[in-house]
Amino acid sequence: MRHILMGAVFCALCLPQLAMAGETASPPGATSYFVNLADVDVVTSPLKVVFGLSGMGVAPAGIEAENTGHHHLLIDRPPLGQGEDGAEEFDSNLIADEHNVHFGKGQTETVIELSPGRHTLQLVLGDADHIPHDPPVMSAVITIIVE
Repeated sequence: MRHILMGAVFCALCLPQLAMAGETASPPGATSYFVNLADVDVVTSPLKVVFGLSGMGVAPAGIEAENTGHHHLLIDRPPLGQGEDGAEEFDSNLIADEHNVHFGKGQTETVIELSPGRHTLQLVLGDADHIPHDPPVMSAVITIIVE
């Protein structure tokens, strides 16, 4: 009886994660990109970053509307799916920290401060629950040089 109860608790804890695992579809051809930056641009800080999105719309986190999502800016970290969590990043909530900045209010631009030197940036669209779409809508990783 004890094993059955423990199994039920384990399944109850696992189901919410499985139900949210990258199940929000993105339409074919949807793309995310930087409007005002290109690979190897030389810039100054603070830096305005404008987010581009084609084939989908922007909606705040928590709003479930077809073909929408909100932006996440990845700064100075491996490309999505190639970090510490690897493929798990594609089917779980994107973490929020200094390297993974969430724009859950539906923002389409920001101003960031970066130290002089080389930095990498990538945009990733997340669904209502901060989970990348299927297939993921993300920009190429670009490198910028801050003077």
